Amino acid sequence: MNASTVNQSDCPEVKVPFPIFFAIGVVSLAENLLVVVAVIRNRNLHSPMYCFICSLAAFNTIASLTKTCENLMIVLAENGHLQKTGSSETKLDDVMDSLLCMSFVGSIFSFMAIAVDRYITIFHALQYHNIMTMQCAGAILAVIWTTCGVCAVLMVQFFASKFIMICFVAFFFISLAIICFLYAYMFMLARSHARDIAALPSGKGRKFRRQWWRGSMRGALTLTILFGAFVVCWAPFFLHLTIIMVCPLNPYCECYRSLFQLHVVLMMSHALIDPAIYAFRSNELRHTFRKMLLCSEWTQCS
Repeated sequence: MNASTVNQSDCPEVKVPFPIFFAIGVVSLAENLLVVVAVIRNRNLHSPMYCFICSLAAFNTIASLTKTCENLMIVLAENGHLQKTGSSETKLDDVMDSLLCMSFVGSIFSFMAIAVDRYITIFHALQYHNIMTMQCAGAILAVIWTTCGVCAVLMVQFFASKFIMICFVAFFFISLAIICFLYAYMFMLARSHARDIAALPSGKGRKFRRQWWRGSMRGALTLTILFGAFVVCWAPFFLHLTIIMVCPLNPYCECYRSLFQLHVVLMMSHALIDPAIYAFRSNELRHTFRKMLLCSEWTQCS
């Protein structure tokens, strides 16, 4: 999405070389496709949480592919191979903007779904398999993808409207607040449960509950790290959009807007960082990656 404008301040616009955009896009595309294929191939990963993670990786794949193609179009236009204002080029740019909006909204909804899944896992463990079935996860994913598709089309069709831009920015900050509240509430309850477990008499039951608790909290911590990376990578872009609406002509705001290409690099880096977090935090995913990349046959490394 091209949210940059002409820089009229004394701050020079920061330019990022095309090879950096291209390298980030290609590497992140390969990484997220690897995550999607790993979840599909390994039956041990066929659980609601990994289905939501697979959905998040799929949205990251769309974002990586979209920004890579968009940057290729920009280079071709600068070299005279494409018209910047041609009808077909404009329609293609709208499609790419739609896909980028879809990937962003999908990432937010995927984080919400993962957070709810972790909450049920930790605090309603005995009822988890009755509440969060694969059919339920499939229905949630169908709603997420349908909603994202509709939102993407509407946002791009009416993005010139200031109201739509306000809604887009407000959606980010409201979603941010909701997810932060959910995680804060989750960890507050976690402290209470940890004290309850510590108060249990010694024995096999206490040892089992402590091991289960550590595994559940490790999953919650992983998702907190993922969400933190999402905020760090996307927040500068939304601050850029906010500045466009609030102070479009202020010279200090113009200086921040001169960093637009760096904000896009950060935004693209989110899709690059997520798979590294999966691999670092999940033994099962790491083992699956190793089997896929190092073994000529799937059964050799079982």
